[in-house]
Formats: sequence, C-alpha cells, structure tokens
Amino acid sequence: MEKSKKAKDGFLLLVALLIAATALFAFGWLANEMLEGDTQKFDDFVRNAVHRHAAPGLTWFMQGFSFLGSVAVITTLCVLAIAVFLYFRQARTAALRAMAMVGMAALDVSLKLAFHRPRPVAYFGPTPTTYSFPSGHAMGSVCFYGVLAAILAARASGRGAKWCIWMGAVLLIGLIGYSRIYLGVHYPSDVIAGYCAGAVWVGAVGFLSKIRTNGHKEEKEEVDRGKHG
Repeated sequence: MEKSKKAKDGFLLLVALLIAATALFAFGWLANEMLEGDTQKFDDFVRNAVHRHAAPGLTWFMQGFSFLGSVAVITTLCVLAIAVFLYFRQARTAALRAMAMVGMAALDVSLKLAFHRPRPVAYFGPTPTTYSFPSGHAMGSVCFYGVLAAILAARASGRGAKWCIWMGAVLLIGLIGYSRIYLGVHYPSDVIAGYCAGAVWVGAVGFLSKIRTNGHKEEKEEVDRGKHG
C-alpha cells in the first residue's frame, strides 16, 4: 500500500514537472516572438475577432470575471483562505498559499519590468498604466484558483466532486483570461504568457513543497525506527 502511494506520488510529481517544463519552454518562445514583433498579427486578429462579438450585457459579464482576477479580489480571498487553513491547524498549507501568491506577485512585477511591453488601447474603460506582458490576471488566477482547486480536490471524496472542482477552476481561469482580451486591456499573447508563467511558478512551488514533505517523512521514519530499534 505504501509503495503504491509512493509510486502514485512520484508519477504525479513527474507530470507536474513536465507541465512546468513545457510551460517554461512555451513562455520563453512566446517572449522571444513578442520581442521580435512576430505575435502582432496573431494578437490583432484575435483582438478584432473577440471585439466583433461585443455587446453591453457581455461587457458587464466580462467586467465581472476580470474583477474576480484583480489584485484586490485575489488578495482578499488569499487572506481568507490562509485564515481558514490556520483555523483548522493546517499551517503548512497556509504557508504554501502565502508563498505561492507572494512569489507570484514578485514574478509578475519583475517580468513586466523586464519586457516593458506597452498596453494596447482598451476597448472599455481606461487603459491600465502598468506594462502588458505577461498578464497578471492570468498568472494570478492560475496561482490562486488553480492551487486552491488542487487543495480542495485532494480533500474531496469521489471522482465526480474532484472533476467538478477542477472543471470549475479551469472555466474560471479561462474566462478571466478571456475577459482581459475582450476588454482590450491585454494582447492574447500576454494572457497565454501569464498562464505559462503561472504554471511554471505553481510547478516550482509544488515541487519544493513535495521535496520538503518527503524529507520530513523520511526523518520521521528514521526517528520511529530508532525508537523501536
């Protein structure tokens, strides 16, 4: 039973690392294409195609999803989530949540300053004053809603519940990214890059957390063997 669990954990860790490595490669390629101006045709085509379907009701809907990916909302929800985890004495999970979001914020600022891509002119509302690449909304939604889904799915019983949690998270993350393109405050390549950067960061945090957990387990097993040895 213990060997089966270790094999499953190892497989999941390998899958996570492969996803993170793929996302890192995709981000690097996309950043290079963006710097050379090769994403402009793609960005303009997608922006125009999305904007053709604009309608007042849909605009209100997209503004709502954009709000769910804002710094204010994600920060508030993150603080609440950490408080809940601490209340249930899950300090390690709370620390993981805090580390993931603080690191994401620092990474977002660093990447924006590194690439300093000007924003497109917004279709609705004022154009943000920060740089455009990558999308902080997309990155933040992956890091918060994606990690939260992983935590909740791990505690859920039954495949149906796990499936609903993951599908809900994927749909929400997708709509947040789409809303940024719809509102015109980001290029599509910004959003894709944000997803990639978020996946890389989540993979890195998850990998370090798993290594640390395995290390603690091995230390505990050695102590137990010493007591009964």
